[in-house]
Order: sequence, then C-alpha cells, then structure tokens
Amino acid sequence: MKDQKEQNQDRRSFLKATAKGTAGIIAASMFPTIVPSTVFGKNAPSNKINIGQIGFGRIGSTHDLPEVIKNEAAHVIAVADLDKNRLAKGKEWIERKYVERTGKEKYLEVKTYDDYHEILGRKDIDAVIISTPDHWHAQPAMEAAVAGKHIYMQKPTSLTIREGRQMADMIKKKGVIFQLGSQQRSVNPWPQFKRTCELVRNGRIGKLKKVYVGLPGDPAGGNTTEMPIPSNLNYDMWLGSTPEIYYTLDRVHSQTDINDRPGWLRLEQFGAGMITGWGSHHIDIAHWGMDTELTGPIEIEGKATFPAKGSGLWDVHGDFLVNALYENGVVMEIGGTNPNGVKFEGTDGWIFVSRGNVGVTASDPVAAQNAKENKAFYASDPKILGSVIGENEIHLYESPEQHQNWIESIQSGKQTISHAEIAHRSCTACLLAHTAMKLGRKVKWDPKKEQFLNDKEATAMLSRPQRGKYGTNNVKG
Repeated sequence: MKDQKEQNQDRRSFLKATAKGTAGIIAASMFPTIVPSTVFGKNAPSNKINIGQIGFGRIGSTHDLPEVIKNEAAHVIAVADLDKNRLAKGKEWIERKYVERTGKEKYLEVKTYDDYHEILGRKDIDAVIISTPDHWHAQPAMEAAVAGKHIYMQKPTSLTIREGRQMADMIKKKGVIFQLGSQQRSVNPWPQFKRTCELVRNGRIGKLKKVYVGLPGDPAGGNTTEMPIPSNLNYDMWLGSTPEIYYTLDRVHSQTDINDRPGWLRLEQFGAGMITGWGSHHIDIAHWGMDTELTGPIEIEGKATFPAKGSGLWDVHGDFLVNALYENGVVMEIGGTNPNGVKFEGTDGWIFVSRGNVGVTASDPVAAQNAKENKAFYASDPKILGSVIGENEIHLYESPEQHQNWIESIQSGKQTISHAEIAHRSCTACLLAHTAMKLGRKVKWDPKKEQFLNDKEATAMLSRPQRGKYGTNNVKG
C-alpha cells in the first residue's frame, strides 16, 4: 500500500494530466475520455480534489459550499476572506460540516487566509470556488487559471465586457475546468429549464420568434453617512480595481448578518444591478433555447429609470425595458413587466419557464412579486410539455447539479455545462442591455468582433479604468 506522500503525488499527477488534456477538449469539442474511479479507488486520498474557498458570504455559505461538500470527491481544505470575522466563520462552518458528514470530530483543519493569493500559491490545492462580489470575479478567476487551478465561480463573469473576454481567453489558454454558477441549466433542482430548451430547439412551438425575460429592478436608498472602516475588514483590497471611495456600511456588507443582502449589489461601482444579477440566469436560459450560446445580439435598444440624486447611496437601475435583436431574427424582450422567468414564443405556440414559487431570493427586491402566481412550467397547449424528444432529435447537455457537474468534469476532463465562453456570452448580453439602458437608445453590436459599430459612447463603456495593482490588466500568464 502506498504511503500518504505517494498517494498525494498520484492525485496531483492525475489532476495535472486531466487539466492539460482539457485544453484540447475545449478546442476540439470532442467527447471526453472518462477515467474510471477504479484507477485510484473511489475514496482513496489520491482521488480527492483539494479545494480552496474564496469568499465566505451569503452565496458561499448558503449555496456554493453546501453543494460542493456533499460530493465525496471534494475536500475543502482552505478558506480566504478579507473580512476576518467572515474568515473565522468560514473555517468553523466548513469544519463543522465535515464533522456532520463523517462523524469524526477532528476530520480536518481548515487553513485560513486573508489574501486569496496564498490559496492560489498552494501546490496541494487543485481547485477554487470564487464566491466574491461581482467586481472580484474576473481577476481571481484569471489568476487561478494561471496557477493551474480549476474554477467554480459565481455569476456574473465580469464587471465589463473586456474583462470577460480577458477571463475567457485566459481560461481557454490554460486549459483548466471552469464552471459558472448558472444553476438553472442543471436538472437538480429545476429540470424544467433544460426540458423547455429542448422542446424549443426541437420545434415544438414552431419557428421561434420572440423571447420574453422577466427581471425586477432595485429600489433607491442606502445610508450615505461616512463611517470608520471596521478593523476586521481590508477595505482597500475589497474595493479592488474600482475607484477609492469612503467606507459606509451600506456600500459593503453587513457586519452582523452574513445572510443579509449586501449593499454592493445596488451600486454600479461594483456591478450593474439585477440585469447582471438575475439576468445572468434568465438570459443564459434564453440563449440556450435560442441556440445562441456562443454569439450575441446585433442590436439592443433600452430604457430604464435610475435613482435621482439625493435619494440615497444606491444607484443601479430600477424599472427597465430592453429589446435585443439576434442575427437569426429572434427578438429578446427583457423587463420588469414580464413575469419573473423566460417565455419562448413561436409560430405554433409558447412555453413559459421559471423557478416557480421560488421567485427571486427572499432578500432580493420584489421577492414576492408574481411568486404565488408563477407556475414553473406551462405552455399554450399542455400537450407541448409532454412531447417526446426522439432519439435522433436534439438532446441538450444534462448536468445533475451545477457543482457536481464541475467536480465530475475535473475528474473526467469533460467540458462543463456552463464553461467560460458560454458564461462570457451570457454576461455580455446582460452588459449590452445595461449599456443600452444607460444610453437610453439603440446600439449596434458585432458579436464576432465584440465591438460596437460606429458608437464612441458605447465603445467607451466596454471597459473601465483599473485602480493600482488591482484588475485583470495586471494578470500575466
């Protein structure tokens, strides 16, 4: 029997070889080569995937970590957060979950870091989960790819379209496994999204003409009072590539309730609001059903209300309406007057799909709106929903659960259901909608070159200045 050192070497060699092979798979879109668990033994240390958690907040604690830790192959051994209070909670939470799962009081000791770069520097860590604010997505993902780590990252992919392209290119170059947290694609817990997209792609509603996406806006508000920076928070690093600005609680996150909806979600300095927050989910599903996952719209027209000066700290969009035309002639209408979900309308009928009574999360805006009325899956004719997809028809990628799909892809080398290019294209459509909303007019877009056509104002919004040592422009590899 091999000793621990030899087993760990086997694991690292296996995962390294898998990562190298993935680059070719991505480029050629070939079928995966499955390495059976018997190579090392299903539960052997050599078959464990050592994972570092980057960011321990609302999403990390309630969604990403609980789902990853369920998987026997996952071994979360480190956590990083620039808020020391959250860092301590993360360590305690992870260790307790492993005690509950294994029944062993001292199953493992989770190492803590106030700078995620230390996790990326550990040779024994194979993968990372990035559960950070939106403005801290693209940079750590790129750095993780350079370090050879596989990546699970919360949506949206980026703050700007240029950042997203940099990130997708780096991940492709380094050949690591990437998964975006666009969990509506996976059949657990919402099989209706995949089913809907298969029905649409197989012509069950005739020729697709229009897609309606329902998304809420955010309210104005937020305390503008300048406050002392908490001693437990590295605020300069938290701001990252965005401009330096004074600290106030409603700009960052709660210091008492880790599950409270953080204020940064409502500030354009750190994201675009619900158009990327939930748009990354619903527009991604629209792309899946439209067969436009690797392209984007060619014309986008939008209008929106934004908080008036003096109405508080928060400044992301409120009510809005966007129409996006795709090269195939399909128009996507995105707005708050549509029910929360996605409706595909064709020449022979329509299908509506949503998370049903889940609505948006409990602490999100307009949480109860339409939630009771929304059915998860219905159509102009109920017979459409029961239609059998034939053996020779289109069968879309089936993922059991988003995090599980990531773990299994690391083991097998198979591409994930929400790989970096798909993720970037969904986010791009959201950011294009936001650009049109900010300008209040139509913009024209070349999805192949990823350029606006003869529009200096829109082109200026493709990127943002990046502060100091932070940002994607500083990542080399």
